[in-house]
Amino acid sequence: MSKILITGSSGFIGLALNHVLAYNNEPNKPMTLINTYRHVKPIITDNNTFVVGDIDAQTQWQSALKGVDCVIHLAARVHVMQETETDPLTAFRVVNTQGTLNLAKQAVTQGVKRFIYLSTIKVNGEHTDQYAFTADDQPNPHDAYAMSKFEAEQQLLALGRDTGLEVVIIRPPLVYGSQVKGNFARLIHLVNKSLPLPLAKINNARSLVSIDNLCALIQLLITHPKAVGEVFLVSDGDDLSTSELFELLAQALGKKSRLFYLPPRLLKLVTTVLGRKMDYDRLFGSLQLDIRKNKDLLDWQPKISVQTGLLNAVTNKIN
Repeated sequence: MSKILITGSSGFIGLALNHVLAYNNEPNKPMTLINTYRHVKPIITDNNTFVVGDIDAQTQWQSALKGVDCVIHLAARVHVMQETETDPLTAFRVVNTQGTLNLAKQAVTQGVKRFIYLSTIKVNGEHTDQYAFTADDQPNPHDAYAMSKFEAEQQLLALGRDTGLEVVIIRPPLVYGSQVKGNFARLIHLVNKSLPLPLAKINNARSLVSIDNLCALIQLLITHPKAVGEVFLVSDGDDLSTSELFELLAQALGKKSRLFYLPPRLLKLVTTVLGRKMDYDRLFGSLQLDIRKNKDLLDWQPKISVQTGLLNAVTNKIN
């Protein structure tokens, strides 16, 4: 029997992963879930739930790691739009780099076999031009969040080489699905209002990943023998322009799309004047992921189409 420890189990991805593993696993295979927020009550009140408090280099994980075969490390200080820290890189490193390495070292001490780390596609870079990112590209992190995740990746892989810990890294793009929050939730809310939006005829391409497809890949990586020491990108395998994304969301919501065209240069000027240049970059820039490595090495490809994923996202359905 295997024991799986999931950090960040009360978050968007953690809740969905818990659902998938509990549903698909055999009843006699126990899972250890962990809630990593100090002031939040455990989502499951039994002996398989632990509250460890803040994550940093001093966090004590021993009780949660006893008997664990695989750690799935989701918990992190995430990328924030309105940063309040005077030294963001240090703040990100405390949780994402030092906290991660501390957990991994204690996992080695406790005899954990495999460590799956959820990183970010921002380690590869912020946008693509002619070619999609691949898992083996030279990393090019731009901001403090991406740098902290990249540093964690490097230290985990080094630890794996030194100790035999089976490290596996996943770099997802934007993850969407039922109960999603943040920018994607705001996007759904905006489309639901059927407001006229100047987003027609945008000629870009962006990779997304539904929570269903991400969880399916994670489940495979728990035991796949060829995953050790590897980095994987993940997406739905069907990239969308911003215009197509809005159109598909409108269809899923049963709303009429009211997109109209404005020249991109005008929109860039307006967003720059309003201090929203990053919004323009996300709406008009491309960010594509090449996931052929997953098929070639793992015999894995996404089973949920982007159309189905978006429908699930707006109807509170998890497959």
